[in-house]
Amino acid sequence: MKKLILVSALTLSMIVMAQEEKLPYYEIPDYPETYTAGTVAARMVDGLGFRYYWATEGLRPEDLNYKASESGRTSAETIDHLLGLTNFILTNISNEKQSNEDVELTFEAKRKQTLLNIKQTSDILRATDNISQFDNDRFPFWNLINGPIADALWHCGQVVMSRRASGNPFNSKVSVFSGRLRE
Repeated sequence: MKKLILVSALTLSMIVMAQEEKLPYYEIPDYPETYTAGTVAARMVDGLGFRYYWATEGLRPEDLNYKASESGRTSAETIDHLLGLTNFILTNISNEKQSNEDVELTFEAKRKQTLLNIKQTSDILRATDNISQFDNDRFPFWNLINGPIADALWHCGQVVMSRRASGNPFNSKVSVFSGRLRE
């Protein structure tokens, strides 16, 4: 009887912990009250986070292994690339080095880390008024916008296209315009 109670308590606590750990971007955060360079850049990144969340939500092994052509990437390889892009973006606006390259991560861990990278990037951008502080000796912040941020948006679309082609369409209730699920 004591073992049954212990097992039940452990199971319940694991369920509660799993429910408490919500990933960011199920919904896009409320928009800021003011327009600054930082809040506008953060909102762009929030749009990426929302799209990535829903592009990758509910992917199955067959979706991850899908490849549109012999010379193309699988969805899993595209997700790896997206993780690398978000690591690059975050590294270039923060003092933290982002690296998951030497560690083999599950799809779920990659998805979580990518979303956390996006959220941290947005938080940093939202808190600044002077985006030029992220310029460095190699390139200005502008290049992050037209480079890895735009590239990540592009690749989210590829994941959505690939999941449709593999028989697992994007949730039709997702509104990228409002950043919410439609009722």
